[in-house]
Amino acid sequence: MIRTLYRNNKGGVTTDVPEAHWKVVIRDTGGLFWVDFADEPPERVQKLFVDVFHFHPLAIEDALQQAHVPKVDDWGEYVYAVLHGLSFDPANNELDTNEIDIFLGKNFLVTHHKNPQASADHVWKACQRDERYLARGADYLLYHIADTLVSDYMPVVDQLDDAIDHLEDEVFTSASRVVLSNIFSIKRAVLHLRRIISPQREVMNRFARDTYGAVDPSERIYFRDVYDHLVRLADINDTLRDLIGGALDTYLSVSANRTNQTMKILTIFSAMFLPISFIAGFFGMNFEWLPFSEPWFLIFGLVLMIIVPAIMWWWIERKGWIE
Repeated sequence: MIRTLYRNNKGGVTTDVPEAHWKVVIRDTGGLFWVDFADEPPERVQKLFVDVFHFHPLAIEDALQQAHVPKVDDWGEYVYAVLHGLSFDPANNELDTNEIDIFLGKNFLVTHHKNPQASADHVWKACQRDERYLARGADYLLYHIADTLVSDYMPVVDQLDDAIDHLEDEVFTSASRVVLSNIFSIKRAVLHLRRIISPQREVMNRFARDTYGAVDPSERIYFRDVYDHLVRLADINDTLRDLIGGALDTYLSVSANRTNQTMKILTIFSAMFLPISFIAGFFGMNFEWLPFSEPWFLIFGLVLMIIVPAIMWWWIERKGWIE
């Protein structure tokens, strides 16, 4: 799907601009042209990037390959940036990223993504409701996309926090392999979140501090605001990493404690059966001069086998070895 928004230098707004007119509208230096490519065939996207916008082949190659960390490249007349949205699946404890590639020029904004992007959709609808979004320029639209995208990180962080809290409760109630698997799943999700936040924070820092021809100096302060949000998210991510690390340590401690308790019980029962084995083995020896064949001696042996373990159990409880 390809959708377009065009605001001319007189303030008129048009949607669904035909492809044949794209070369004309991007020559309108006082206007703004936004093209959003959503899950379009790479061949068609590449052709439009080359024929209409004349993007560099390396930038086009990066945009068509959905496997990049957040970054920003300055190509002089335009800026190429990669940003990532996030989604979290609580059922599988999996963190997914949705890449959006952005080409920012003085009077145009090109966004390309394979999966639906809530941030782009939100800004698109906002531009249709209020034309003032378009009046501020392409760099201001990019700020709104980045700000909406980063704002959507917080629900994901809250879901991760809730999942960690749930795991901390499960560690004490059921320290099973399933709990251990969930711990490692969330740990991978937290590490993945860190690998996205850190470079994306650097991208916003560069937009806020570096000099780009496509970014008006007065608009840099807005990117600074997004950068501050990412700094706070990075701090929260470090806290989540400490929490999941603590949950893993707690799981290992609980598992070790349960193993020790099991070994202690088995050791106690083994110790209680030692005198029984000794009595049975001793009385089982075949000596004619001992009264082993007498009925009363059998009763004596049975009573002895009951009394000795009972005395040992009483002594073990008195020592407090059974909790």
